[in-house]
Amino acid sequence: MVMFKVSRVETNPIEGQKPGTSGLRKKDPGSCNVSNDIFHEPMDLVGKSVQATSLFGKFCSSNIQRPSADKVKGATIVVSGDGRYYSKTLFRVTIIIIKMAAANGVRRVWVGQNGLLSTPAVSAVIRERVGADGSKASGAFILTASHNPGGPHEDFGIKYNMENGGPAPEGITDKIYDNTKTIKEYFIGEDLPDVDISIVGLTSFGGPEGHFDVDVFDAADDYVKLMKSIFDFESIKKLLASPKFTFCYDALHGVAGAYANRIFVEELGAQESSLINCTPKEDFGGGHPDPNLTYAKELVIRMGLNKSKPQDNPPEFGAAADGDADRNMVLGKRFFVTPSDSVAIIAANAVQAIPYFSDGLKGVARSMPTSAALDVVAKHLKLKFFEVPTGWKFFGNLMDAGMCSVCGEESFGTGSDHIREKDGIWAVLAWLSILAFKNKGNLGGEKLVTVEDIVRQHWATFGRHYYTRYDYENVDAGAAKELMAHLIKLQSDISGVNKIIKGIHSDVSDVVQADEFEYKDPVDGSISKHQGIRYLFADGSRLFGDVYLFFHSHLMDLCGGLLLLLFVHLCLGFRLSGTGSEGATIRLYIEQYEKESSKIGRESQDALAPLVEVALKLSKMTEFTGRSAPTVIT
Repeated sequence: MVMFKVSRVETNPIEGQKPGTSGLRKKDPGSCNVSNDIFHEPMDLVGKSVQATSLFGKFCSSNIQRPSADKVKGATIVVSGDGRYYSKTLFRVTIIIIKMAAANGVRRVWVGQNGLLSTPAVSAVIRERVGADGSKASGAFILTASHNPGGPHEDFGIKYNMENGGPAPEGITDKIYDNTKTIKEYFIGEDLPDVDISIVGLTSFGGPEGHFDVDVFDAADDYVKLMKSIFDFESIKKLLASPKFTFCYDALHGVAGAYANRIFVEELGAQESSLINCTPKEDFGGGHPDPNLTYAKELVIRMGLNKSKPQDNPPEFGAAADGDADRNMVLGKRFFVTPSDSVAIIAANAVQAIPYFSDGLKGVARSMPTSAALDVVAKHLKLKFFEVPTGWKFFGNLMDAGMCSVCGEESFGTGSDHIREKDGIWAVLAWLSILAFKNKGNLGGEKLVTVEDIVRQHWATFGRHYYTRYDYENVDAGAAKELMAHLIKLQSDISGVNKIIKGIHSDVSDVVQADEFEYKDPVDGSISKHQGIRYLFADGSRLFGDVYLFFHSHLMDLCGGLLLLLFVHLCLGFRLSGTGSEGATIRLYIEQYEKESSKIGRESQDALAPLVEVALKLSKMTEFTGRSAPTVIT
């Protein structure tokens, strides 16, 4: 057995390590005044020269502090991610975390083969996987910046998930952030040989704390097993075998590609040609791995939604994933399903179409910016309903308490209580299950029930929530703050707001309430304030918005706040917001509810045009930001 020793490295605190909604995300180290050659062997930096030790210290300062309690000793942790640049290349963050774990008394580290695990798969591994010796994971480091671009000059990120499989709550991340301000040292097994994470197998070492194992396992096994326990794969397989049903899945070169062939081709019998961009790449093929109509261009064209490039015969069903496979976009032939409608339709059909829910739903929940389509379903089905702030950890709290089965966010996140993360592939399988159920006994008929048929029938039953989101990315942070301050100030005079609105569009309903959303958690009683500005109208329409502020920092600072988490707060548990890496993003949400059957078939942009004009003029968007149009419309 190879033995290793522990090195103590002095370091200094680093600024800018505050985590966002799902971890810490930063840009590349491009402005470092050193040759990149130095960073190809970061372990050599420790102890070889004062300068090298100093550089490595900056890279990992705030990472790991010797814990005062024995919460770490003997623990099992998971380390993997979406395979983006820096995970294996250059800084080799996966290897660094393994060596730091060894030095701090962790008993074993589980690693997905090639360092790949989707965020939902990590949650499943924490909750479901049992080691050969009976061990269970206490938590995980997920190396991802989710839907943000990757590459040598793009984003890298680290998030920590707790023993319930969900993101670390705000109480924990706040403590981590505090520790980054005072840390003076970290510990690392500098002479621990690198483990080949491309080969499945167990590697054992010996150190001052005893045995240390690195277990590299198949990235898909546990997740596929879980999916097969939730869905009726045989019924989906029959649907995919129908000559009338065609299918397309775009992984955007993210980690979902590691699961796509296994699930859709090997298990469900789809044609390999139905998979596009399913080879995971460190830079996501130079694209933006965000599954929306703007960035999933190839899928949008293939599904017949790009009017300038018409397709003769698009597939019946299409879907896309983001970088770490926790988000999804669902499309029908020439038809886009909004994420808000998607979660409502899944909830409305779950008991009949998905075996996992055959005994009924415990409740449903959505984030505040998500449309109220789910609210109507909950009322109709007499289900418990919750409106929470943005951040999956709020859903996790409800799920842990047995109060919620299905939930979703307008930002292309959908999931259930099978894990404690949103789950993009789960959402696709849920839709395929609904299509299989709707077409049961009809696979040999003239025409299948389509995605569009299902959505339009849902609108006819529950009404339609016309909905759009405008994203203004990389806005000057000062201008963004001024805009939000302006909107808050307006809320003090509702009658004045209504006069402004009538001057813009006289047929728009009156505002009856304006506030900043505040949430009291029904499980632990915690209160989350300032969760978005809302304007609520008499006819049920809503305008609401928020600002995410991102501050540029370099990857040399990144492993800061979150590696520290492993060794100080490994077994604890809660929230924060923000998913970008620099600048400010303003998000404006606009929603209008329509019950009249004769009016539910309009184009969204036409139905929402008056409210959009009101929102832009009321907020003085152009005046504050200098932008004449948003970066992304969803």
